Amino acid sequence: MIDKKSKWQTDELVATFLQGVRGAIPAAGLQLEIINHIIQSWCPRPRCILDLGCGDGALGRFLLGQNPEAHVIFADFSDPMLDAARKQIGNNVQTTIVTADFSSKSWTEEIANHEPIDVVVSGFAIHHQPDQRKKELYAEVFHLLAEGGVFLNLEHVASATPNVESLFDNYFIDHLHRFHQATEATKTRAEIAQDFYNRPDKEENILAAVPDQCEWLKSLGFTDVDCFFKVFELALFGGRKTSS
Repeated sequence: MIDKKSKWQTDELVATFLQGVRGAIPAAGLQLEIINHIIQSWCPRPRCILDLGCGDGALGRFLLGQNPEAHVIFADFSDPMLDAARKQIGNNVQTTIVTADFSSKSWTEEIANHEPIDVVVSGFAIHHQPDQRKKELYAEVFHLLAEGGVFLNLEHVASATPNVESLFDNYFIDHLHRFHQATEATKTRAEIAQDFYNRPDKEENILAAVPDQCEWLKSLGFTDVDCFFKVFELALFGGRKTSS
């Protein structure tokens, strides 16, 4: 499980991700468009949104812009990430920032006072958890959601074969290289590839196949479960909590 020794607790890794990696994530704009479309279709006026593993709050801030009357909770275990979120959010009265280590079941204690939650979104955070903890975490999200609530997980998932994993790696490295070129950075593609394969957080990635994770959600009672978007190992999947 992730603990306070996680690489994501370091200022250096957080800065590397926010400044040099996130901007290169393929089809990021389309991912947000699909997330917003699903929420507007299934829960058009959410009162409370939880951004789980929020990082600097990019996903939650986007959803707040789309739903200005909603209360948005930003939750993460990484203090450097939460510091970045505070700088971005400022004194917005529609937001709450909480420290929540979701490698442990106790994280829900930090959120319980804000129930019921209409939308839970997570962006590239849950794949650090072992499979059993993922299942438990999805059950905890299900419990927190109000009836009709929506859960969407934008996630790094496992490739079907090593060859497909290699295809994704090269695809992502190409995007990183183009991003560096656009920002006038001087790194070569070979240098970027070396950094990618030796990145300090790689050991914390515990990837699971998206079909397996969708089945876990169905077994918990989520309905309309699907993978709504997938480019190699980048996937958006989830469902909603309904009685039907």
